[in-house]
Amino acid sequence: MSILPKQNELGFFEIRLESIGGLGANLAGKMLAEAGVLGLGLNGSNFASYGSEKKGSPVKSFIRFCEPDVEIRDHSPIEQPHVIGVFHEALYKMVDVVSGLDANGIVLVNSVRDFDGIKKDLRFEYGTLAIVDALTIAVEEKTKVNTAMLGALFRICDFLDPDSMKNVIRKTFEKKYPHLVEPNIRTFERGYNEVQFKVYEVPDGAKGKKFSRPLPKLGYMTQELGGVIPSPANSILKDLSGSRQGFLPELKLESCIHCASCDTVCPDFCFVWEKGADKRGREQMFLKGIDYQYCKGCLKCVEACPTDALGDLREMIGYAKANRTKQNFPYADGRLL
Repeated sequence: MSILPKQNELGFFEIRLESIGGLGANLAGKMLAEAGVLGLGLNGSNFASYGSEKKGSPVKSFIRFCEPDVEIRDHSPIEQPHVIGVFHEALYKMVDVVSGLDANGIVLVNSVRDFDGIKKDLRFEYGTLAIVDALTIAVEEKTKVNTAMLGALFRICDFLDPDSMKNVIRKTFEKKYPHLVEPNIRTFERGYNEVQFKVYEVPDGAKGKKFSRPLPKLGYMTQELGGVIPSPANSILKDLSGSRQGFLPELKLESCIHCASCDTVCPDFCFVWEKGADKRGREQMFLKGIDYQYCKGCLKCVEACPTDALGDLREMIGYAKANRTKQNFPYADGRLL
């Protein structure tokens, strides 16, 4: 009798992890596959898909499991997963994270928000929605989000053996980072125990979500005459909140000396300045605030600040929008964005 709860027409149980670079989804996929293969004797495969390998860029990790007598000859990206793990909830702004989800599928989201809010943002209709505050667990245990997400995924995929995952954690960290073994096991256990579920009834005859493959906006048939690039390589037209790993720079203007060290190291021109006069009446530029729309949370400004005017802050829902200082970028014709 199969231990896999579901299988597609090829005999696979499939998991897709949606994340951004830096949160450890690639490693989590490898460890998850290893635990299933070594711990339960299943056949399994894992690989990841990403563009430029850097923090903040979208990453997908794919895991397939099947019975030992089934060969895995399909190495294509997973388009109709049974389980989806979303490592960063703001990804929905850039990626359709639940694309292709099975009708009775399960979505796990790293979040502190309520079920209904996440359901609306992800356009999730029916199935099981699971939430775990993986970032808080990782911060408190001084580890990474991926281990807490693995714990929650093992609770969701209850055919997997948690003890086999703990063995994989030991094997992964004990040689190079032995001091991280116990914190990561605690992180895994907390993710396993703290995940919450809510089931939304699946209507009779309901079908899974249609998979949509993102296509480039411009190609050889749609490119502007002369090869014009309407969106040049900058962030002024883009909301970068989906690239943040859970932290923002917090500005305390009363401690700021307006030295511009933060602006010098900021890669996305997030700092907003205004012209004014100092105590002697001399013209000078003064820092007005931070435009969080363009901030990807690299925190280079916090490292560069010579005072305590900038500090790192755990991002809370609505904080960036409420504290955003807007700036005007001019179009080529002089109009302001």
